[in-house]
Parts: sequence; structure tokens; C-alpha cells
Amino acid sequence: MPKCFHTIYHTPPEFDDLVLTGNDTTLFSLTFANSDGYKIHNQDISEENDLPIFKETAHWLDIYFSGHQPDFTPNFHIQNATPFRQEVSEIMLTIPYGKVLTYGEIAKIIAKKHGLKKMSAQAVGGAVGWNPICIIIPCHRVLGVNNSLTGYTGGIHNKQSLLNLENLRVENAQKISFY
Repeated sequence: MPKCFHTIYHTPPEFDDLVLTGNDTTLFSLTFANSDGYKIHNQDISEENDLPIFKETAHWLDIYFSGHQPDFTPNFHIQNATPFRQEVSEIMLTIPYGKVLTYGEIAKIIAKKHGLKKMSAQAVGGAVGWNPICIIIPCHRVLGVNNSLTGYTGGIHNKQSLLNLENLRVENAQKISFY
């Protein structure tokens, strides 16, 4: 793994702060501080640094936390992703701002793509939960059965606050359909 630096992004009060890790040009992780996601993806970080990629990501987050979908994406790289995790991440990237999918719907998309009768929603849940770049790869837009608010490695209160920011209430979340 290349040398990795980090910085802290101070979020609005209803969220935990975010930890960004990366090198000069690439974001490797974006996780809520002290969350399970932070513990999973930030074991090898080095000293704090104010790199260009962190400034670009902070600008993206400023726009996002002001209630808008940014029109650019910082350069990121998902390290150590299995092909399945990569595929789930690519599907999450297609979920528009203010919309949601369920774990089961993502499983159906993958099953259809691979000509399978069925795919495990639990396996999808594991891949969603492993996501090292929260918010930009919008794992918070993935819900449980009947649009239920389920676990989130960034902390369930952060997931709820992200959905609220996008004007989504779990009981009336707008679903999208890819199949």
C-alpha cells in the first residue's frame, strides 16, 4: 500500500466528523471518525497532511452538506476490493441523490446481470457495509426490506442524518428501479 496521509473534515453538528485518507492525488477512504468503518479502513494511516485531494474532497463535502449534489467526484480508489464488492460499489454509485435502493434490489440487479436465479441480500449487505468511501459512494442510500433503516458502519445516526439531508424520511423514501 502506498504511503497514506489523513485529515479531518469537520461536519455539521448532527454528524460525526469525517476522516479522509489518501495520497497526493487519490482518496483511499472517507469514514466517520470512531465508527466501525473507521476501524476497518484506517489501520495504516500516517501523519496528518493537507493534500490537494483532501481539499478537493472537502469542497465536494461542503457542497453536499449544503444540501446539493456536487457536479464532480474526487479521484478515489477502492483498495483491496473483491470483484463482488467492486460490483456492489458500482451499483451504489448509480443511486441518485435523494433516492434509495434496498439490499434485495441490488441483489436482484446482480443476479439478473449474471444470469442467476437469486443473489443473497445478506452478501450485498456485507459488501455495502465494507464500503471505504462513504457518502461519495452512497451506501447510506441502501435500505433494508420495506425501506427499513438498517445497520450502517458509519453509525446509524449518521445514516439517518444523511437521509434527512437529502430530504428522505425512511417511511417515505423514494425508490428507484433498475429492472
